[in-house]
Order: sequence, then structure tokens, then C-alpha cells
Amino acid sequence: MIFMVKQKTKPVPGDQDQLDTVKDLILYNDDKNTFDFVIEALIEVCEHDIYQAETCTLIAHHRGKCPVRSGAFIELKPMFDEMGRRGLTVEIT
Repeated sequence: MIFMVKQKTKPVPGDQDQLDTVKDLILYNDDKNTFDFVIEALIEVCEHDIYQAETCTLIAHHRGKCPVRSGAFIELKPMFDEMGRRGLTVEIT
């Protein structure tokens, strides 16, 4: 006798899925960096224009956090590293 069993399996997200999905680089408010310093970092690291950098800085200040860039993890990781090196609190979600 032969029995056929149909198995249900959940796909396991692999490294490629994490690299391909759209992520956000989140900037958190802190009490140690000046507005000018954060604005300058957003312009240099995230390639924001002055208006976008000022807006993100104000949003982070008033709401506690602000998404400053979206993209694949592999694109955001160097920005995350540099923002962290500059003493800014950031996260990739």
C-alpha cells in the first residue's frame, strides 16, 4: 500500500527576501545633537535637499522619530552605519 501525504509548509524568509523587501531608515530624536548637525547629516548621508532635511528633523523632534529613507536593506546599511558613526540614533525597520 502506498499513501500520499500532502504537506503544508510555510516559506522561510531567506537572506534574499530581507535584501529585496523595502525597508525604512528611521531617525530618532535625541537631546544631544543640534538641528543644524542633523540637517547636515541628512544632506550628506541620505542625499536630502535642505527642505527635506529640515522637515525630517522637525518631524523627528516633535514625534520622536521620522523615516528618512526607504529602500533595500543593502542600500540603507551604509547610511545606517554612517549616521550611527556620527552619533545619531537610527534603525532599519
